[in-house]
Amino acid sequence: MKQIEVQIMGQSYLLGCPDGGEAQLREAVDRVDAAMCKIRDAGKVKARDRIAVLASLNLAFDLAAQQAAAPAPAPEAAAPADDDADAKATQLIHKLDQALAGDDHLL
Repeated sequence: MKQIEVQIMGQSYLLGCPDGGEAQLREAVDRVDAAMCKIRDAGKVKARDRIAVLASLNLAFDLAAQQAAAPAPAPEAAAPADDDADAKATQLIHKLDQALAGDDHLL
């Protein structure tokens, strides 16, 4: 696993990246950065941790809306996908906790 340095809202983070996943990770970083900067630039929220939480909630809401609009998978395929989504959500919450605690190594 290689590490890449990224910038989110002007702060550097060193993230672990699986082989072949750099483009996807950079795209995710770009989405998070844009979401956080938009909240910051609106001027209503100043604290980085609150901005991060609000941006995460907005991105999760958008993802849920996209999934709701997508055609439903076949019933036999739904259970593994749900388990995978639960695991990813748990991992995201853990990473957010680390980010709020100031841990630079999120992935």
